[in-house]
Amino acid sequence: MIRKKIRFGDLLIKEGFITSQELNKALEKQKELKSKGIFKRLGEILIDLGFIEEKILLKTLSKQLGLETIDLYSEKMDYDLLTSFPITLIEENLVLPFKQDDNFIYIATSDPLNYDVFEMIERLVEKSSKIYIALSKDIFHVIENVKKYLKSKELIKKIREDLNETALLSSGAIDEFVDFILNDAIDKRCTDLHIEPQKFNFLIRGRIDGVLNELFSFDKDIYYPLVSKIKLLASLDISEKRKPQDGRFSKEYNGKSYDFRVSSAPVMHGESVVLRILDQEKILLKMDELGMSEYNLKRFEYLIKMPYGMVFVTGPTGSGKTTTLYAALNELKGPQKKIITVEDPVEYEIPLIQQIPVNYKIGLTFANVIKNILRQDPDIIMIGEVRDSDTLKTSTQAALTGHLVLATLHTNDAISTITRLIQMGAEPYMVGETLLGAIAQRLIRKICPYCKKIYKPEKEELEKIKKYIDGENLTFYMGSGCKYCNFTGYLGREMISEVLIITQEMANLIAEGKERSAVLNLAKSEGFVSMIDDAITKLKDGITTIEEILRVVKIDVI
Repeated sequence: MIRKKIRFGDLLIKEGFITSQELNKALEKQKELKSKGIFKRLGEILIDLGFIEEKILLKTLSKQLGLETIDLYSEKMDYDLLTSFPITLIEENLVLPFKQDDNFIYIATSDPLNYDVFEMIERLVEKSSKIYIALSKDIFHVIENVKKYLKSKELIKKIREDLNETALLSSGAIDEFVDFILNDAIDKRCTDLHIEPQKFNFLIRGRIDGVLNELFSFDKDIYYPLVSKIKLLASLDISEKRKPQDGRFSKEYNGKSYDFRVSSAPVMHGESVVLRILDQEKILLKMDELGMSEYNLKRFEYLIKMPYGMVFVTGPTGSGKTTTLYAALNELKGPQKKIITVEDPVEYEIPLIQQIPVNYKIGLTFANVIKNILRQDPDIIMIGEVRDSDTLKTSTQAALTGHLVLATLHTNDAISTITRLIQMGAEPYMVGETLLGAIAQRLIRKICPYCKKIYKPEKEELEKIKKYIDGENLTFYMGSGCKYCNFTGYLGREMISEVLIITQEMANLIAEGKERSAVLNLAKSEGFVSMIDDAITKLKDGITTIEEILRVVKIDVI
């Protein structure tokens, strides 16, 4: 192992990543910690103080030491090799001996100056090492996978033994394996679980805070019994592999009951199976728990307390529209009001509300149900989604006859609701007469409070939001990644929204067929706050990051 002496701080100053004052502060902090018996490398302290990002630090080390950086997500990990080393050695030193050949063992690390541990690994395998630099959060992620690999390896061994001796239905190991996967998904706060067959293996990915993450990768022989078991639980036909199927089942984990909506679809190498994980406690939120700004919340409450008319909640799939509508219904329900919902499917049961699931096989469509439920004497109607002209027509008629209609619609922003309704066949004067307002929303990831730290954004990032921050001297935060947030830097999500209220003047503009820009300018003059402005407020409050805003919101929408 060749050791290189390096004045790392001087190099960072030379490259323009930190100032001499920031270096001195970091050195003082290092000295202070050392006096308390705590040893931290200079790079760690610079990151903790928010003076530099880890990726910049590693890029600088790579240049100085002549070491290559590596993207661990694009590398095939040799888990058998990894598990041959003590897990404490890997975890405490953040080193990954991820593969080997006849001459070398290949090691990924976030601390390329940790020569002692490299030499220890070389002695253990009696080979020279090749060192690569990787982000610590990526290394942590692989270490977590190593732990799961050890557990799953034991279960897979049981499954293979069971399948040789027993039928699928009586295989206790398969049940245990399903529980292991679902438990892991729940622990990681997954809202959806994707089981995806590849040519030689299959992946299990989970959507955490709106973003897909790989959770497992297994050999293909386990895929078939796993998928068959899930289809059996969901009362699907396990012999039917050529057509999409839908079902659901319930299971209890950690003392809580969860509903799993299952969808299977034929793909190239088998069936793609997606499970939507539904937690009754999380969906039935109160209005003030949605994460909506206080200003927008008051505007939304004003809309849903109108006696009749139409209110739309808009946004893409997975933006929390149903949760918002359920919160509104929770606010409105009571013994004096008759509330009926039409949903596809009914996701959660709400007391005091009559909920009707549509069933296309028997002709029970949104439009047909709405026509009939008007005879049920409702005060408020909630429609899961207005997706065609027939549903829109019957919904409009309900609004005109003295009912409050709440519904979801797929549009990018609140103003586009007007355009979309007209495109679906509604006359402009009818939209102006029946539409009370529209809420557009997205879910934005929040910075993990356990690893939150100050950081300096790159110039390119700041340039993209320049016009929204008015040259303010802001402090920016990010999550460095830890076990609580699955090393993503984010934990949980919060709503960003915009609430459009249709005033009489605006209704006149809509009826006259005025352009979008005219309606938008009037809305702004009447207090409309755009979704990007709401997101920037979350940024200023240290709730989220520039990176997350750019991921979720189209900056040039306004």
